[in-house]
Amino acid sequence: MTKKIQVHELPVGVVGLGLMGSSIATCLLIAGHPVVAVAPISADLDHAERRIREHLSRAQQEQLIREAPDYYFRNLTITEDYQALQPCGLVIECTIESPEIKKTVYGKIEDVIAPDALLTSNTSAIPISQLQQQTRHPERFFGLHWSEPSHTTRFLEIICGEKSDQTVAEYLYALAHYWGKEPTLVRKDIRGFIANRLAYAMYREAFYLVENGYATVEDVDRACRNNTGYWMTLVGVFGWMDLTGVPAYHTVMKDLFPTLSNSTEVPRLIDDIVKAGGKGVANAHGFHQYTPEEAKLWEETYTEFAYDIRKLALKYPADVVKRKLGEQGGSGTSGIEGEIE
Repeated sequence: MTKKIQVHELPVGVVGLGLMGSSIATCLLIAGHPVVAVAPISADLDHAERRIREHLSRAQQEQLIREAPDYYFRNLTITEDYQALQPCGLVIECTIESPEIKKTVYGKIEDVIAPDALLTSNTSAIPISQLQQQTRHPERFFGLHWSEPSHTTRFLEIICGEKSDQTVAEYLYALAHYWGKEPTLVRKDIRGFIANRLAYAMYREAFYLVENGYATVEDVDRACRNNTGYWMTLVGVFGWMDLTGVPAYHTVMKDLFPTLSNSTEVPRLIDDIVKAGGKGVANAHGFHQYTPEEAKLWEETYTEFAYDIRKLALKYPADVVKRKLGEQGGSGTSGIEGEIE
């Protein structure tokens, strides 16, 4: 039996209160942590409280939480003062993907927190071993790669750098279950970690198919929604091959792999959009065409979807079959998730 963690006794700091930092803070509040949310730039203060309050209000509406937002706000401090991080046993950095900016932020954090407090980064692009070199105590530094919206998704990657303490990684793995996650522990540092490496391989092939005239953007998105998107909430790629017959994939790979794109260049299609100022739904200029009204409605629809897909995913956790065996009097064991949730 895993030793129970008293989350209400563990203050957690979140540095960087943009879109993701705000939803991470929301997740931690829902879990019961006292949260110190630090805004590295003053502009964050203009929207952080509103975003967190809106997240909590919607979470209550969707019955993810029982209490009103004010109940959770009692555990929240929003400030520009790094000194407020002093009691935190864990700090999560959520600033932009710039090693120089992160180095400055780490210095300000480490000036304040205790030597045994944990320092983590929400980076999705910079190797953790590289960021460790910017810190005074690299053994206590890890990656915590979240997905947006952080308070509804089950996703979290815990990434070890070359100098990370593996026993601390196991502690973070256990702690993540209190946050409502089915976490992945990345034991060896690699650029992009796991989810992004898998996804970007698919993105590259998607660009190849469109740019070479095999399909339209709409065709590719439709294929993803109705195939990969159909099964991936239940199982991952290896589980899917087990379910549908391993030998068939072996046969296809021999002929298909040599034809897949292995380009190392940024695709022209995305390059043209970015150079023209396109940001996607955020400014109604992306791979698809949007009116401002459609773009706003897509954002609202994704929020609605995030709660609906969470409800479905909770019906089918990673150990769903073991749980069913247990209910039938079988020998399955639930592991740490069953003990904590």
